[in-house]
Parts: sequence; C-alpha cells; structure tokens
Amino acid sequence: MTEQPTTGHPPWHLAGDWFDVCKCAIPCPCTFAQAPTYGDCEGVLAWHVREGNFGDVRLDGLNVLMLGSFVGNVWAHEHTDAYAAVFFDERADEQQRAALQAIFGGEAGGWPAEFGEMLGPEMRGMDFAPIRIEVDEDMSAWRAEIPGKVMATAEALTGPTTPEGARVQVHNAPGAEVGPGQIATWGRATTDRADAFGFTWDRSGKSSKHFSFDWTGPT
Repeated sequence: MTEQPTTGHPPWHLAGDWFDVCKCAIPCPCTFAQAPTYGDCEGVLAWHVREGNFGDVRLDGLNVLMLGSFVGNVWAHEHTDAYAAVFFDERADEQQRAALQAIFGGEAGGWPAEFGEMLGPEMRGMDFAPIRIEVDEDMSAWRAEIPGKVMATAEALTGPTTPEGARVQVHNAPGAEVGPGQIATWGRATTDRADAFGFTWDRSGKSSKHFSFDWTGPT
C-alpha cells in the first residue's frame, strides 16, 4: 500500500463505512495522533463501499478488509515494524477486482495512496475471500467476518451519562485513518479474532471506532 504513479487511471469515487477493532484501550490513542496504548498496535480494518465507481466500473456493495500491525506513532512518522495483509471481496468480477486493487494499493491516488505511503507496511499477503460487513443503521453495532480467518464485532460505547440512543463521537480527529473531515463513533470490541498471514490474536473488550469515508481520485 505505497503510493504509485497515477497516470492512466480514470476518475474514481468511493463512499461508505470503515471501522476497526484493535488491541488499544478505549479510546485508541492513534485517533488522537498519539502512540498506541501499549506501544504497538494490531487489529482489523474493514471497509464497506456503499457507493463507488472506478471510471465506468461500479463498486457498490463491495468489501475490503485488512489485518495490520505496527510499533510506535504512525502519525508522527515515528513507527517501525509495519505489516499488513489485505482481503478483497470475492464477489467482485475481474474489472472490479482490478479497480479495488488499484485504489487500495495506492496506485490510483487519493487518500488510500497518502495513508499507504505514511504507514508503508510490508505486505504479508493478499487474497480474495467472502467478506461480510454489517453496520447497524442506528450505529449501535458493527461487525465483519471472513469465515475461519477473521471475526470483528463491536457495540457502540455508552455509559451512565450517555443519553439513551446517543453515540459517543469525536469531530475533527487528528488521526483519522479515512482522512480529514469525518466523524468517529466510538465502540467497544466484543470480538477481535484473526488467524491469517501470520496475524494471530483473540481478544475482546478493547477499542473500536467507526468512520464514514468519502474519497475521490486520482489526485
């Protein structure tokens, strides 16, 4: 996921839901552009495309999921040992697969290229898989699954002084993985399990957050 020349790629647009579950305590300091709670972080990152296109290729309804880890503060460019593995939606046809790989691989510019260049992970693998991602309309919970490999579920964070049905949110987050201008809705991970490409963990009760995303490229 490193930035590549954008020459030859058509205009594209993706909008949808993104969330993560990670090993940090609630709330994950990375969203505030700080170092992770325990000095390193690992977790699941999930994207659901509500609507999107890459030139004439429609991408509506497709999913992407990444496993990742790093040590240190990514946002301060003070991190090391960054690794990632990416799963693309197996429902995508040949043109859609090429489009998703160009966008999320950073080759088509836009925010994914910026984020990928900053993180600079060593890629452990890539695969096409059945990815299920669901986000409740009232933002009470969100979940992602690749059977036998990844399970990530979270419920919206609440507490004794949170009004019923209200969501705990952060505006203008200084460390938003989806780029500027979106709102973080905080949650608590109820399941965070992975076993793929050398990433292995099983925990619950740690940090999760949801962001909408809205990207265009190439830029």
